[in-house]
Amino acid sequence: MQENFKKALEFVLKWEGGRSEHPKDPGGLTIYGISQKSYPKEVAQMDALWKQGKKSEALEIAKKIYKANYWDKLNCDALPYPLDIIAFDTAVNMGVGTALSFLKQSKDYRDFLLLRIERYKNLAQTNKNLTIFLIGWLNRVLDLYKTISKEGNINGNSTKRTS
Repeated sequence: MQENFKKALEFVLKWEGGRSEHPKDPGGLTIYGISQKSYPKEVAQMDALWKQGKKSEALEIAKKIYKANYWDKLNCDALPYPLDIIAFDTAVNMGVGTALSFLKQSKDYRDFLLLRIERYKNLAQTNKNLTIFLIGWLNRVLDLYKTISKEGNINGNSTKRTS
């Protein structure tokens, strides 16, 4: 559903926004949440646009990547709300494979969020360089829960696809 993609993208950009090049981020240079490690050509284009003050053009590149490589790959249009938005945000932050795995393992959207929190905890315990990101990751999940709760009408208790 196009409306849900817009909501999901708005949430992701709230957390991913702008340009970042944190020395401990394994993704390297990241613009609007798109990492150089995963999309070197596109990030180079986005960085050039960013430096020219053409941030909206850089954002359009990011939106296309998010739609094709995250939302569509997860078939989020076929997922119930709020699972569609949660799975999308998880894919952006943790990878499409992880989001798909959580969809298979979880009973409902709450269970899905708990799997995500557990994965963050394990990442921080396993790789001490990532500990610096743990509070931010947990805040993101809490904000996601608050965001979908504000929407009301949460009926995405099933992880089963509707198509």
